[in-house]
Amino acid sequence: MRILIVEDDPLIGDGLKNGLRLLGYAVDWFVNGKEGDQALRAVRYDAVVLDLGLPSEDGVTLLTRWRHAGIDLPVVILTARDAIESRIAGLDAGADDYLIKPITLDELAARLRAVTRRLAGKPEPIWRHGDLEYQPASHEARWKGLAVDLTVREAQLLELFLTHPSRVLTRDFIRDKLYDWDSGLESNALEVHVHHLRKKIHPKLIRTLRGAGYALGQVEAEA
Repeated sequence: MRILIVEDDPLIGDGLKNGLRLLGYAVDWFVNGKEGDQALRAVRYDAVVLDLGLPSEDGVTLLTRWRHAGIDLPVVILTARDAIESRIAGLDAGADDYLIKPITLDELAARLRAVTRRLAGKPEPIWRHGDLEYQPASHEARWKGLAVDLTVREAQLLELFLTHPSRVLTRDFIRDKLYDWDSGLESNALEVHVHHLRKKIHPKLIRTLRGAGYALGQVEAEA
């Protein structure tokens, strides 16, 4: 999952960026609305963490412009202003959730999972594909009831395929979703991760479509 953070406080912004990366997210952080707006229009993000008190242009104005432009990805507003008027303004502008500083990183991550789940139409805490079970909240996978030991990147890749079960995922699409601007995709890294998922779960879990990309394979559950 790739997250955009627009937060002008360097301590908070850097802390959120590094903390969410440790939890397995790809994160880009910008300190003002102009840079955040440019990034959002250039990259396919899964969610935005947006501060209200930005320099030159506040978060409510920025969010209002996004919604008027038809940008409907989930937005969690993060702010130190705890007045009811600020909360109402943020929600009326189109925010999906609202957190008041200080917050815990785990709570923010849980809110991000919740808002992206709602938009994707996946309310269930366990996703199933044949004999595979995956829990997005904990990034845990089971194959035929047995736990599968996945790295953070392998879990991210598996989740990406499970959220797009009928789609061919190009290399560029996967790169945009799983890697931020500070950590590029090495030439053979994706192939290695796909190989590991096949080896750990099932050889037919992921199909390679030459010249097109990858797709989730049909792995039927056993009776």
